[in-house]
This record gives sequence, C-alpha cells and structure tokens, in this order.
Amino acid sequence: MLKEYFKDGAILFAPEVAGWSEAVDEVTAPLLKAGSITEGYVEAIKKSIASPGGTYIDLGGQVAMAHARPETGVNATSLSVLHVAKPFLLADDENHPITTMFCLAAKDANTHIELMQALATLLTDADKLKALGEATGAEDLRKILL
Repeated sequence: MLKEYFKDGAILFAPEVAGWSEAVDEVTAPLLKAGSITEGYVEAIKKSIASPGGTYIDLGGQVAMAHARPETGVNATSLSVLHVAKPFLLADDENHPITTMFCLAAKDANTHIELMQALATLLTDADKLKALGEATGAEDLRKILL
C-alpha cells in the first residue's frame, strides 16, 4: 500500500541535517516539487513542531511522522521519508532524537487513517524497524519500505 504514495525521489538519505527544521525542509522537498503539497503545508508542520507538545510526532524508535491538517496545503495524498545517519533533535528536545522522518500528506481523514495503519504495521515489525535504523542509503530504504 505504501508504494503507491511514495513519489519519485521521495525516499531520501543524508549523513546529517543541521536540525529538525532542515529535516522538515528536506523531507517535504520532493512533495513540493511534485505539487502534492504547498509551502503552507510545510509551514504548518514547522509551526506544529515548534509549538508546545510538538514532539507528539515522535513515534518512538527514533522515527517521526511530520504532518499537518490537509486544508493547510495538501493537493494529493503522498508520502516521503528522510533517514539520516546522525540523529537530530525533534523540537530541539534532547528526549527526542530522530533518525527517520516521514512526511505524510493525506487529502482526507480516511486516507490519513489508512496510511497511518500501513506505517504502523511497518514500524511494529521489529526486523524492519531495526533495518530502518541501520540503513546506509536510499536504496536500503527502498528495499525496506517498498
């Protein structure tokens, strides 16, 4: 199910990012380029993370799910992912180191739930979660996710 929502170039790897804001910029870039989301969606994600409680997108296992309300700028349901070798701190909080950030852009509530369930299935698979944490490039990520 996830495969159909990853746009071309939407599975990314980087050695490191300067911080959570750069991670959001990187993970949303392919969706912006594809026209799936607008700049308003990116700004809504950043505002949410910077707000009190913004670390709620930390799913555990150094994985975060960046997303915002569809009305802030989702044009098409899509997914992207960024994995970094060196963890960054979500919302600059030492309790929330992240190595993998997904961006979920769902056009409606039903699709949002379907995508979250598919990702939950992936992320509750201990072997896949371990492999995700050990990925050393975009090709490794593709093999795990697709």
